[in-house]
Amino acid sequence: QVQLVDSGGGLVQAGGSLRLSCAASGGTFSNYVMGWFRQAPGKEREFVAAISWSGANTDYLLSVKGRFTISRDNAKNTVYLQMNSLKPEDTAVYYCAATRAYSGRYRPESYDYWGQGTQVTVSS
Repeated sequence: QVQLVDSGGGLVQAGGSLRLSCAASGGTFSNYVMGWFRQAPGKEREFVAAISWSGANTDYLLSVKGRFTISRDNAKNTVYLQMNSLKPEDTAVYYCAATRAYSGRYRPESYDYWGQGTQVTVSS
């Protein structure tokens, strides 16, 4: 059983930056593809970014590509989401999640474990 704890959210002005962290415990972290999702009020949860087991492959939602960077440190069992040039439309609760299959990275139902979420609010 893998436990995930998200942190790093907050209130930031448009154009600012935040770094989210997700600490994993209870499993072999390097066995999992890690993803970040977000959910805004009244909207469905959407894929933001994913990173493969070793970190060699990454993938992003088109609207965040070039602004967000996903990375992982397998020695620290932690995945990060560096968010730059934030926009008000990035406001959402952000969740990290773990899955064994990179092929399923875009779909929330492919993920086995989820963090509790961290609120990101971007003011205009």
